[in-house]
Amino acid sequence: MQRINNSGHYASGTTVSKDRSLDEIKRTLVRYGADAFRHSEDWAHGLAVVEFAAHGRLVRFSLPMPSMEEFTRTERGRTRTREAATKSWEQACRQRWRALALAVKAKLEAVESGIATFEREFLAYVVDPESQRTVGEVMAPQLEASYAGDPRPLLLTDQR
Repeated sequence: MQRINNSGHYASGTTVSKDRSLDEIKRTLVRYGADAFRHSEDWAHGLAVVEFAAHGRLVRFSLPMPSMEEFTRTERGRTRTREAATKSWEQACRQRWRALALAVKAKLEAVESGIATFEREFLAYVVDPESQRTVGEVMAPQLEASYAGDPRPLLLTDQR
């Protein structure tokens, strides 16, 4: 369930633009030795993607963006003006970019500090070269099935 009220989220009141957050992510990746970086946005599906290469792996973060429809009403159910809805939506988008910048920086610092290994910190986001899916995209349904009592193990090539 997605929360519409961002007040409890990290950076919910940020004024930092998406572009500044994206630049910060790039600078962080360079500082920690990434070899390549790419970013794309699919506005039709409300998804931003950040990919980078490091430690011989391709890592992909898919950042779901909020839809404008989520902001047409206030938390109390009142209809917002188009301008107010747009302002709230833009704030939520900025918040998500700030959260991604924090997550990437925290993971890389944990690796650098010896708290975690790169593989363990980024495993769910590592892209399988054959399927082009992340380990998390492959494993999440398998884990869900396992908890639901389905004993059949799946492989990376399985598409449930």
